[in-house]
Amino acid sequence: MSLKTDNEHENKTIARNRKARHEYFILEAMEAGIVLSGTEIKSVRAGSVNLRDGYARIDRGELWLYNVHISPYEMGTIYNKDPIRPRKLLVRKKEILKLQSKIREKGLTLIPLSMYLKEGKRAKIELAIAKGRQAHDKRDAIAERDVEREISRNLRERSKRDY
Repeated sequence: MSLKTDNEHENKTIARNRKARHEYFILEAMEAGIVLSGTEIKSVRAGSVNLRDGYARIDRGELWLYNVHISPYEMGTIYNKDPIRPRKLLVRKKEILKLQSKIREKGLTLIPLSMYLKEGKRAKIELAIAKGRQAHDKRDAIAERDVEREISRNLRERSKRDY
């Protein structure tokens, strides 16, 4: 039996929103807790989460997560919840007010980047304040990524020839 110290605890990533970095400019990221039912946390631990169409919104002074699909737990019975129901996010009031002032700017939104288990126990969401990209911005990003890939490929080939 091995005991883990505080430094050895790791965050286990459950799901990532891969399209988010392609569709949006990420301006700022933050961590938020999420309120889940018993069967939902079991599904999260099993990795049955889809963040693709998710977004967060402030309603009546509280932060809510919408359109995140958490599949019903296979062993669950009547206690399974609706897979895409709104879920409350746990953030301090001061942070909500700060987010609200930033969101009021034109074109900004809150999107989930990833969901993970912190120290193997609590489910957390990484939220980002983001601005939507235009089609030409997406093309520029793809071209930039291709150039970087080509440069790294050439460097690898060059280093192989040197030996």
